[in-house]
Amino acid sequence: MQQDPDVIARPPEALIGDLNPQQAEAVQYRGPALLIGAGAGSGKTRVLTRRIAWILTQFGAWPSQVLAITFTNKAAAEMRERLESLIGPVASRMWVSTFHSACVRILRRDGERIGLKSGFTIYDTADCERLIKLIANDFNFDVKRYTPRSILARISDYKNNLTSAREMLAQYAPDFKPGQRGYRMGRIGNPEELYAVVYAEYQHRLAAANAVDFDDLIVRTVELLRACPDVAEYYHRKFRYILVDEYQDTNHAQYVLIRELAGVDAGERADMGAVGAGRVGPAWITVVGDSDQSIYAFRGADIRNIQDFEQDFPNAKTIMLEQNYRSTQTILDAANAVIAHNEGRKPKRLWTAAGAGEQITAYAADTAQLEAHWIAAQIKRLHTDDGVRYSDIAVMYRANAQSRSLEEGLIQARVPYQLIGGTKFYERREVKDALAYLQAIVNPADDINMRRILNVPKRGLGARAESQVTLYAQQIGGTFWDGIAHADQIEGMTARTLNPLMRFAQMMQELREFAQEHDAKPSQIVAEVLERSGLLEELKKSQDPQDQSRVENLSQLQSVAAEYEQNTPDAALAGFLETTALVADSDQLPDESQDSGKVTLMTLHTAKGLEYPIVFLTGMEQGTFPHARAMEDTSELSEERRLAYVGITRAKRHLFVTRAAVRAQWGRSAEMMPSQFLDEIPADLIDWKRKEAGMERMRSGWRANASHDFGAHGGWNDDEFDAPSSFGGSSYGSRSSYGSGASYGSRSTYGSGVRGSAAHAGKVTTRRAPVRQPAQPASSLKADNHLRIEDFAVGDKVTHDKFGLGTVVDAQDKGRNSVLTVDFGSSGVKRLMLRVAPIEKL
Repeated sequence: MQQDPDVIARPPEALIGDLNPQQAEAVQYRGPALLIGAGAGSGKTRVLTRRIAWILTQFGAWPSQVLAITFTNKAAAEMRERLESLIGPVASRMWVSTFHSACVRILRRDGERIGLKSGFTIYDTADCERLIKLIANDFNFDVKRYTPRSILARISDYKNNLTSAREMLAQYAPDFKPGQRGYRMGRIGNPEELYAVVYAEYQHRLAAANAVDFDDLIVRTVELLRACPDVAEYYHRKFRYILVDEYQDTNHAQYVLIRELAGVDAGERADMGAVGAGRVGPAWITVVGDSDQSIYAFRGADIRNIQDFEQDFPNAKTIMLEQNYRSTQTILDAANAVIAHNEGRKPKRLWTAAGAGEQITAYAADTAQLEAHWIAAQIKRLHTDDGVRYSDIAVMYRANAQSRSLEEGLIQARVPYQLIGGTKFYERREVKDALAYLQAIVNPADDINMRRILNVPKRGLGARAESQVTLYAQQIGGTFWDGIAHADQIEGMTARTLNPLMRFAQMMQELREFAQEHDAKPSQIVAEVLERSGLLEELKKSQDPQDQSRVENLSQLQSVAAEYEQNTPDAALAGFLETTALVADSDQLPDESQDSGKVTLMTLHTAKGLEYPIVFLTGMEQGTFPHARAMEDTSELSEERRLAYVGITRAKRHLFVTRAAVRAQWGRSAEMMPSQFLDEIPADLIDWKRKEAGMERMRSGWRANASHDFGAHGGWNDDEFDAPSSFGGSSYGSRSSYGSGASYGSRSTYGSGVRGSAAHAGKVTTRRAPVRQPAQPASSLKADNHLRIEDFAVGDKVTHDKFGLGTVVDAQDKGRNSVLTVDFGSSGVKRLMLRVAPIEKL
């Protein structure tokens, strides 16, 4: 049995000796198709890497014959690192990557066979939306009714299902030819015709720009393998073992890609005498996944891929991994109980040898704001009293809109946090501008990025100049760059426009020459672009304080390029641009082994694959989680339940679940029922600190016994709030205002209940409205908080006792009567006299 000499030869016992029986069986399995049903926290990455090492050392495969696919760059890097510790440095040469990264490599090598030049650009979402807007302008359809985002979502669905633009045109707009000017929709109000036409035109313009979007990376690779049998044959011979992680998250296009790469449908007979997959016949496929964690249907993921694996591969073996190495048995029992309500799933029950652990802590708050305050107080207590690191705590929610109140609560409690899913580094305007220059250098045919940088920074080339170049390019059948390069031939072009155009063309040509000479040093190319383009100079000259942080972002971009050079043996500018284009949301998460000193806030969809000792699962209400649209759709409700299962199993030691009785929706307060998922958790697993909100308990109290303790119903009745805790630099609530001016604490009423001794005595106190005093002009107010207007700038974050978190949008220096204008989101935009405003700059 021949083996790569660079692979560290480990004896079998070293690879399976520390595994449980099911894990060891999965590592050693010898056969053409294997499904590893890996429950949450069951050690799937360890099993996957050990199986690869087993294939190399026991089956005699070469590293180049293995293709390992993950869903994020972070997961790929972790797998590669583990493989290096098992088999040595040879792991760095293996194909261990995401679907998209693998497809980029295939298309760079052979894409020209289907008309895609090797220097193609990968458009991100912003680039794609810009292209849709240009098409909308040319075809004159309403972008408010048919938004670029909704059109792109429809196009993505077509691509995920491998439905081509040609098929859509044949069905809905057979008379349209991509590239055709002046086309008018034949049937007014027919969205399918519009989608078909825009899809076809979108693909036409992508091809003209030698560009692809993310979905195209998969679709075009499938097209290549189907259209070019010799290319398909090359990869059939090359990859004899294909391993796919998170298989439950694959869509139809990815499913077909795997079959095409493996040659499953090629009809070639396997070598029955071979030790492993041999040199001919279909590749051996191993997929790892958990149907109970399939939560990305909105991205096109098809749960049937994993549910029907045994039908798709008749000789498949399924091995279930049920022993959990992450969570306590209490947490696992809760997850098992919830997911058991989903129908049609393979039976699986997670268990652990780690013991029962703490009960799940639950809390029902009156409002979303009070839910956030309670969570913040708990986090503060865990950190101060129990010594829990902030970085060991995560707060998770169903939708991004829930983060605002949570952020306000953490800010007021002085709890440091990081919000995952905000504006990403590569989506920041100044970074996008710099990358657009680099993309235009590598691929001059890229009209979207060339048009973006034409007047960035401003060089006197506005909309009129852009339209003149665009029209000329269309007339000559060329690209936008062709129009720029031949600007002197454009009729009616004035010297005022022509001169800066020619200077821009010369600069781009010189930058392209510089890039060719320094291709292995992307950091030097970035520095040259920032200097020659004027991007850096414009920001450095700016008086806007925000521009200083933009300068720092550009400096960070150059550092990222330098880091790429150090870590990549065959570094090149095109390769660097690939790494920036293929960054996923989860790749911005900090390393779990590092102490960031901050609590992490994120959506449940982002949290998949992560784990934290302490997890707060918030917004557990009908209509919030499960989401309102899932209430009448069985399949969507099943996915919401899988999302709950994912959230519960992120917790290692202690899980908190919270809900609010009232939550603001579309500018109105709505009463919320407890989530059905709370009812699905066995009661003995939950320690309710407060099971009913104030109004709920009042109602039940009125119904049950009018003499029941009113204070406990209407106010706080939990140990956590009895003792004063640090909250915003003073005792929690005693001096800070909440809501409409009522002091939230020991000396005032909240709603119709009372906080304090009177409340606990069960006495109902009627709050009398104070007599209104005549209004005074603001300038006559004597109060002064000693804040200075010069300390505030547009973009600064502030917190207001009444309105919460806000962003400064204007600052007017009027001496003693200086005014700040602040956007408080749902509370609106407010003009505040600075010296009397109860605000704090963050």
